[in-house]
Amino acid sequence: MNYVFGALVGLLWGALAAFVNLKINQAALKKSSNAAMLGANTARTAVDLIALGTVFLLRKVLPFSFEATIIATAVSLSLLTVVLAYWVTRPEK
Repeated sequence: MNYVFGALVGLLWGALAAFVNLKINQAALKKSSNAAMLGANTARTAVDLIALGTVFLLRKVLPFSFEATIIATAVSLSLLTVVLAYWVTRPEK
C-alpha cells in the first residue's frame, strides 16, 4: 500500500507540473517568436527540475515510498507534457 500511495501522489504531482508546462506553452504560442519559445523551453525545464527536485528533497519526510513517488512523477510529467502539448497544437478540424 505504501507504493500505491507514493505512486498516486507522484502521478498527481507530475500532472500538476505538466499543467504548468501547458500554460507556459500556451503563453509562448501566443507570442509566436523564437525568443518566446526559447524562454518557454527554459521555463519548462525549470518546472520539471522543481517538480522532481521537490520529491527528492522531501524523500526523508514523505510517509510513503520515495522510489514509487519519483518514478510516477517523472512518468506523469513526461507523458502528460507531450499529450498536452499535442492537444494545444492540434490542427483545427
